[in-house]
Amino acid sequence: MRGLNSTYAKTKPISRLTKGYLIAVIGTVIWSFTAVFIRYLTETYHLPPLVLAFWRDLVVCGALSLVFVTFKPALLRVDRRHLKFLFFYGFLLSIFNSLWTVSVALNGAAVATVLAYSSVAFTAVLAWRFFQESLDRVKLLAVALSILGCAFVSGAYNPAAWQVNSLGIITGLLSGIAFAGYSLMGKASSQRAINPWTTLLYTFSFGTVFLLVYNIFPVWLPGIHSTPDLLWLGQAWAGWGVLILLGIGPTIGGYGLYTVSLTYLPASVANLVATLEPSMTAVLAYLFLGERLTSPQLFGSALVITGVIILRLNESRSG
Repeated sequence: MRGLNSTYAKTKPISRLTKGYLIAVIGTVIWSFTAVFIRYLTETYHLPPLVLAFWRDLVVCGALSLVFVTFKPALLRVDRRHLKFLFFYGFLLSIFNSLWTVSVALNGAAVATVLAYSSVAFTAVLAWRFFQESLDRVKLLAVALSILGCAFVSGAYNPAAWQVNSLGIITGLLSGIAFAGYSLMGKASSQRAINPWTTLLYTFSFGTVFLLVYNIFPVWLPGIHSTPDLLWLGQAWAGWGVLILLGIGPTIGGYGLYTVSLTYLPASVANLVATLEPSMTAVLAYLFLGERLTSPQLFGSALVITGVIILRLNESRSG
């Protein structure tokens, strides 16, 4: 009996880790549609990035609130001592959403998505510093492969790319830093035992308020020069439909499952798993937007995928 109990205790953490990976991968698959939707809206309707980000967050708030009120009102409640934390979390989300939406408009869906995952290095180091997460050689190798992959996909390894689209690359890298902060805040939220779906509702609610302020009182953001019209789409009902689908589909599904995965995985690991998104986005961008990746970009995507596989195999052996 003691042997059975020890075997169960030994396998339980592995099953929890596997569950975290599955949630993160499924969330990443759903998330990969996000950039395609954004690229379509900014190209077809010339929807200003900040207006898009505002409505996207507002749709998420409305959809989650309706579901919670109807099926599980308890998820609407949060301890008052967590409100300050969630307020700052929402502010960080608004910065990330703004920068990343602008990056998609400047760089295209595939490249913008990869640049956002320059966050893996920042996440790994900061998670090691503040959450005592491991930072062994295998994780460092996975981080290095992801960063190198980002460089190949974005073309940042070529000095000419900085001359042609330096604003786009800088914006994309800033979105990566913001995403690292978002990942770490998600881990902190799980440590505070806040329900991940409640966290999603409150962070997007606060984020919506901040994005409204950004639209009414323009702040400096790359590519933003004037106050846009919040009702930009007017009577373009198809555009509104795509915007709503963006909110209730890849946004809630992607962000929601990513936040849930942080209750099972270290922030650095969840962030590394999410770097699978660029390759998925690249395929979707090719199918729906006609964007084509060059050979260096395909090689970069392969490096990112390799990094995640190496990390998972190492954890399986160590488990």
